[in-house]
Amino acid sequence: MHIVPTGQTLGARVLGVDLSRPIDTSQVDALIVAVCTHGVLEFPEQELSTEDLRRFSAYFGELHVSPGGRAQVPGFPEVMVLSNKLENGQPVGLGDAGQSWHTDMSYMDTIAFANCLYGIEIPYRDGRALGDTQFRNTRQAYDELPDEVKQLLEGKTVTHDFNKFWDLMRSRPGSRREPLSAAERAKRPPATHPAVLEHPVTGRKVLYVNPGYAIRINELEPDESDRWLNWLFSHQEQPQFHFSYSWKPRSVLLWDNIGTNHNAVADYGPHEIRYIKRCQIMATRLFGAGGTRDPIRFSPISHR
Repeated sequence: MHIVPTGQTLGARVLGVDLSRPIDTSQVDALIVAVCTHGVLEFPEQELSTEDLRRFSAYFGELHVSPGGRAQVPGFPEVMVLSNKLENGQPVGLGDAGQSWHTDMSYMDTIAFANCLYGIEIPYRDGRALGDTQFRNTRQAYDELPDEVKQLLEGKTVTHDFNKFWDLMRSRPGSRREPLSAAERAKRPPATHPAVLEHPVTGRKVLYVNPGYAIRINELEPDESDRWLNWLFSHQEQPQFHFSYSWKPRSVLLWDNIGTNHNAVADYGPHEIRYIKRCQIMATRLFGAGGTRDPIRFSPISHR
């Protein structure tokens, strides 16, 4: 296994590993350190079944099963389809998934550690791949905060709400998303996390605030909270924090949800098919019963 950094603020390619075959504990631990160091890992030229994708993803933590049961692969509730493809006039996946800046699962008490996606069909136009996944480096974003802002955020907590992102997606023209039922909303109550997290693998501080789900800095008055959240969202937009991944068929992408936030670029039309399978990996290896308030310093352990 050979890891080749991109030389940009995020990203590395992992060569010499076949993800259709089981990998050993030392390789898994090396990949945990690598994804937390580089933020985003690409594994090119993989041939994976749905079971292969599920097995590989499960090395890194508990896999999330969406309580709504939307866009799941039959027989694999942990695997979700992200696609604009239609079958018999009906969508086979979430076609607008991730099309706004966010950090997955920040609205849950136990947050997401990583995402693992397998690109199966990638749209191209004029020889260029469409539907890039963009990232922002939240470690660097924290490092480059002015000292007075770091002091302001010290000890502050932020409320994250799933409904903010879902309603934003529903409001877009052509959205096929249905309103959340009362039962679905009840399964995703808002969660509170520190505004600044210490990454349990790298030990670096990250700015754990994203425009998709963050709704309130709890220790500030509402108007002041809104002003500072908007300032932090704008701060993260600076180009030095940005990395864009251009998809290739049969590539696997694994990224760290603690050290990044992300956005899916919707620059392809309804007949330009994008079909990707995804597993959501929760941070069960990195945080204890107290969630983000009880980090566990990562150390390689035997888990297979």
